[in-house]
This record gives sequence, C-alpha cells and structure tokens, in this order.
Amino acid sequence: MTASTLIDLTWVMPTKGAHMEQKPSGGKPPGKRPSGKRPSGGKPSGEGLSGGKPSGEWLIGGKSREGKPPGEWLTGGKSSGERLPGEGLSEGKPSGERLTALVSTFLWFGAAVSLAEILTGTFFASLGLAAGIGAILIGHVIGGAVFFLVAYISAKTGRSAMESVRISFGRHGSLVFSISNIAQLTGWTAIMVFSGSVAAQYLMPQLERGLWCVVIGALIVVWSALGLRKMAKFQAIASGLLFVLTLLMCRVVFGDPGAQVPSPPSDPLSFGAAVELAAAMPLSWLPVVGDYTRRARKPLAGATSTTLAYTLGSCWMFVIGLGAALFAASADITAILAATGLGAGISTVVLSTVTTAFLDAESAGVSAQSIFPRANARLLGIGVAITGVVLAMFVPVAHFEGFLYLIGSVFAPMAAILAVDFFIFRNDASSKPASLENLALWAAGFMLYRISMAWDTPLGNTLPVLLIVAAFSCAVKVYIRKRQGRLAPGLAIPERNDRP
Repeated sequence: MTASTLIDLTWVMPTKGAHMEQKPSGGKPPGKRPSGKRPSGGKPSGEGLSGGKPSGEWLIGGKSREGKPPGEWLTGGKSSGERLPGEGLSEGKPSGERLTALVSTFLWFGAAVSLAEILTGTFFASLGLAAGIGAILIGHVIGGAVFFLVAYISAKTGRSAMESVRISFGRHGSLVFSISNIAQLTGWTAIMVFSGSVAAQYLMPQLERGLWCVVIGALIVVWSALGLRKMAKFQAIASGLLFVLTLLMCRVVFGDPGAQVPSPPSDPLSFGAAVELAAAMPLSWLPVVGDYTRRARKPLAGATSTTLAYTLGSCWMFVIGLGAALFAASADITAILAATGLGAGISTVVLSTVTTAFLDAESAGVSAQSIFPRANARLLGIGVAITGVVLAMFVPVAHFEGFLYLIGSVFAPMAAILAVDFFIFRNDASSKPASLENLALWAAGFMLYRISMAWDTPLGNTLPVLLIVAAFSCAVKVYIRKRQGRLAPGLAIPERNDRP
C-alpha cells in the first residue's frame, strides 16, 4: 500500500475511543447535518483510528487502541458525502452506504499503523527475536478471536459497539464500559504526550521534558479548538509520514538477512506475560470496532476482513518495534530512530503523538457526552487532553504494560459474557436498565483476571479467564432458566433488517 493510498484512507480511519451510541432519529434521511450540532440524543459517535475510536467527523487513525468519527462513508472506494456516523440510524437498521470488505480491510489495516503499536512491540525485546515473534502471534490470535466475535455481533445486528454491550448489561449497565473507554483513552493520551515530549527533547534539549509536555498539550488543545474538519489534512499527513517511517525502519532493521540478531536486553518478560500484552491491544478496540462493522455489507465477510486486516497490521507493527528495540538495544523510540540512522524521523514522531493524542482526547470527549448529554463534547475532550498532560508530567507512564493488562481485565470478561448471551442463549437485556447477574459475573471476571496475573501460563491470562467466565455465565443462565421453568432459548435478538 502506497503512502498516498494511506493518506486517502485516513479520512475514514477509526480512532480509538469514539463510539456511535445514538438514539434513533426516526429514519432521518442521510445528508449534511447542521454545522456544529449533534444528532438527537446527545450520544457519542463513532471512533475510528483501535482503539478502536468525533464531533461529527470520521477520525484518522491512531491506537487507540484504540473505540470515530467524521468525514466520508466509503463503499467500493466511493464517498457518499459528509455525515455523522449513526445519523438517521435506528437500532438494528443502519441506513446509508454499506462498507465493503475491501474498504474495511484498508481502513483497519491503517488503524494498526500506529506509534502505540510500535512502542508496545519494544517491550518484547527481552524475549529475543524468535520467542518475541511467537508471543506476538499467539497473543494476537487470542485477542483477534475476541475482536472478531464482538465485530460480528455488531455486523449481524446493525448495532453500534455500546448498543451491542447493552445486549448483556442493559442501558445503564453498559455505562460501566463507556466510563472504562474514557479512562483508557485518557491513559493513551498521557502515553502519547510522554512519548512526544521525550522525542521533542532530543530535538531541542534546552527545554525540560515537563515543558515539552505542556507545549504538546497546548498543541492538542489548539487542535481540539479548531476541530478535526480543519485539521484533517494534517492528520492525514501525519499518518502517511508515520507509515513511511515504519517502512524505513523495517528496511533498516530487517533489510540485511545476514545480520546477526543482537542479544536480548535484561529485565526479562515472561512468555505468558508477553502473550497477554499482545492480546490486550486488540481488546482495547472492542468499544470501537462495532461502530464500523455494523455497516458491513455482508456481516461475516465484514467482520472477517476487519479482524484479519487489523490483526496482521498490528502484528507487523509489534514486530517492527521488537526488531528495532533489539537493533538499538533500547525501548526508547528516540534512541531507536537515532541508532537506525533515522533521526530525521523524530519530528514525525512528535507530530504523530500530537495528532494521535488529539484523536484520543476528542474521542473520549464524545464518549463522555453519552454520560453527560448536556456537556460540550469538545470541552470534555480538552479536559481529557489536560488530564493526559498532567499524568504525563507526574505519573510514570513510560512503561505502560500494567495499563494494557488493566484494559484486558476490563474488556475480556465483558466480551465473554456478551458472546454467551448472543451466540448461545440469545438473551437481550437492551430494554432493561441493567442486568445485575451479568454485572456481577463481569465483576467476578475482572477480579479473576487480576488474580490470574500471578499465574505463569504460556497462553497468558485472557484465554483462561475467557473460558472460565464463559463457563460460569452459561451455568448461571441455565440455573436462572430452570428456576423460571424454561430451558428454551430466550427472546431472539433482532438482526439487521436492511438486507433483502
């Protein structure tokens, strides 16, 4: 894929965090929305790039991890005009253009091309090249499988990511995961600001790192104040430059097949812990991916192409980070670029951290508006950016492995319960305020994950926790149905009714 292709695709790339959780608007026909206004219901709109994950525009990629946004809906490579994702949609019947499998493939591969993915890959260096790649692949298979299940549920029902979560947890119960999504986006903002400040200090060491955090934070605030519509070209340029930089890094690190692989650095990471780190990255996109696959022309093909594109792209980024860290004997992206002779790319890193952190903050603001409908999403996003700057200045975020484990502990049990309800029991709690039994199961799964971090299993924590939570979820639902005198499947979950 060429850089120009990537730049074109970034106009619709998902960004970690923003999710389409909007009230039905009664089948409002698509078209341009009034400037500066949100659709009725005051709920968030799409994340894109990841994260999956605002403010009425399809965002440009950056993990972001992770939930999305504005721009143009593409099908078959053509634009259907500007519109807010979810505008004019009713639950179970998304209107407007459908996303083809090819478009989904490019979109989600672009989402994986992220500085956050490369930085995470550097943590695997202590395993060495062969074992590190093995852990990356196994972790992404586990995380990718969960990613696929959640993506398919939205594709099949036509519901956004957070609307799908309501199937298991109810209208208010799903707010737990909206809040969790805001928290993870704030964390990613802090990580990006920190990484950018370290790189910027290399370019201009006269300024302290803390001052660079403030400078980068100010740029994010300016970006937010101007809005994505005005800054979209800069976002596309930053994404394109980062993609080119990854190609150059790949050539430098792996271009000489006869080169001797350096010895792994100290501070070893166990194989199981590395597998879990790799699995956590796809999990961070669970609050986002459904906002895109709900528009898939063919549910199975859309979910499959989305999963394969993101998983393969993410593996590639991880491997680049792993190889670069071994090559430079450092996990510092600035030191890596300097050691590989790509010091000029440090300015690209600084620009990418600003644009990526902006998307995270903007998406978090949109997500927060689902909890505080009367608040201004842009101001909420600026508040998230300021919080991220403070965290970057005073909290040790350089090593964010623990943050990724926390993401896994929140979203892995959630996905297990949702899959059981949808695929096995056909339950739907969307009309209820909350499903107390499922919230209790999720809380138990969260605690189980935290406890399981003391286990040293070769397959990490996500897989055993998923299986245990799914088994207990099945047992609880069978028990409840026996008490109610019925073992027949529950109410059928409405599927998309837009297909002939």
